[in-house]
Amino acid sequence: MTTADLNVALPFIIVAAWACILLVIDLFIPADRKGLTALLAVAGMGFASIPVLLRFEESNRAFNGMIVQDGFSSFLQLLLLGVGVISVALAYDYLQRRKIVKGEYYTLLLFSVSGMVLMAQAGDLIIVFLALELLSVPLYVLSGFAAKSNPESEEAAMKYFLLGAFASGFIVYGIALVYGATGTTEIEAIHNVLISGVSNLGLLTVGAVLILVGLGFKVAVVPFHMWTPDVYDGAPSSVTALMSVGAKAGGFAALLRLFLAGFPEIAANLAPILVGVAALTLIWGNIAAIAQQNIKRMMAYSSISHAGYIFMMLPAIVDSDIAPDAISAALFYLFVYAVSNLGAWGVILALERADGGGLSIDDYAGLGERNPGLALAMALFMLSLIGVPPTAGFIGKFFLFRVVLDANMIGLALVGVITSLISAYYYLRVVVVMYMRSGDPQVRSERWLNATLWLTALGTFLLGIFPGPLLNLASRTGLFGLVP
Repeated sequence: MTTADLNVALPFIIVAAWACILLVIDLFIPADRKGLTALLAVAGMGFASIPVLLRFEESNRAFNGMIVQDGFSSFLQLLLLGVGVISVALAYDYLQRRKIVKGEYYTLLLFSVSGMVLMAQAGDLIIVFLALELLSVPLYVLSGFAAKSNPESEEAAMKYFLLGAFASGFIVYGIALVYGATGTTEIEAIHNVLISGVSNLGLLTVGAVLILVGLGFKVAVVPFHMWTPDVYDGAPSSVTALMSVGAKAGGFAALLRLFLAGFPEIAANLAPILVGVAALTLIWGNIAAIAQQNIKRMMAYSSISHAGYIFMMLPAIVDSDIAPDAISAALFYLFVYAVSNLGAWGVILALERADGGGLSIDDYAGLGERNPGLALAMALFMLSLIGVPPTAGFIGKFFLFRVVLDANMIGLALVGVITSLISAYYYLRVVVVMYMRSGDPQVRSERWLNATLWLTALGTFLLGIFPGPLLNLASRTGLFGLVP
């Protein structure tokens, strides 16, 4: 281990080490001042972003290629650290309202974010697994954080843990098969063995499929989505907001790097299966959302559908000429989805009551009259998730569909467009209820929550009008040694 190795891994080291330190510091912070713990958690993630910004486009390896630094990892690390900061802001008032304020919440959040940050840099299958567990285990605990007052939270944690452990087993077995076929777990070395002519191609393919199954669970694509509605509904809403974006971005970080840098030939062989998974995810996620009356369950199926849009980039990266555009489109979409989705969860948190009520779509009746600003923000987030111009979601879907068409997957593009039209029904239903039905919604106003709402609303609008800077940044995020 050298100083250069530590420098490459510095963002992860800062977040993980600060989580350990904060765990001790929190012991000396009074129970009525846990806001200080939240501020310290934000400070730690802000400090971790500095080395990422300073070395954004540099390409380096560490620990014999197990950890890599490139534009792809830097973009995702900044996104994930930002998601962590926003998640703290969303949780601060919510935890007090639900009477579940504990300093451990913020240290667990930091540990989970550290796993997400490490996942973005994983250059070895062993690191992929370790990062996935570091990402997931704190989320299992956070899902059950309200178990004392809400049995559904305990149920959510148990379901997430059991199915997550099952998915981890698939990944471990897949890694073992890949190692048996190639003699290595380093992603780039696997590719080198593959192009030199691996004798156990069938074994390697089975291993790659098993890893795909495990990571498919993490990003919640069909048919590995079964846990999502129950866990999203039962977990504290602030945890669900983090889970819906952070875990998804971490999972796609591993999928995109693995299938572009490690298994591109296998990805080509699996292209029909990948197209089928993407199409099924889009169809089921959007159709199932129509029947939901609980807004958290609706957003759970919404999350599944958006995983389908990003998953469309996996079969697209088979074409080496299209791969750079596919990576850029996926990263841009992850960013705009994070902004719009976290904003929507902010509105959900503002209307959720201390007893856990306020989660029915009918509870949004009259919001346009009682709180026009909050209703306008929610309408903007819903339009962005549909993909209506001039919101950021429209630009994101435009570039995804363009890549799919360039890859000559016209059928998948049609499925994407049709399901986007279907999604308009359940997203606009929220808008219709807010503005066209009378009611008396109970709205929570809190400084951190309000700041987050207006920041995400502004981002959703401005990224739809001026997407150029972010698109340019995403286009410069090459994977190590592969995408310029």
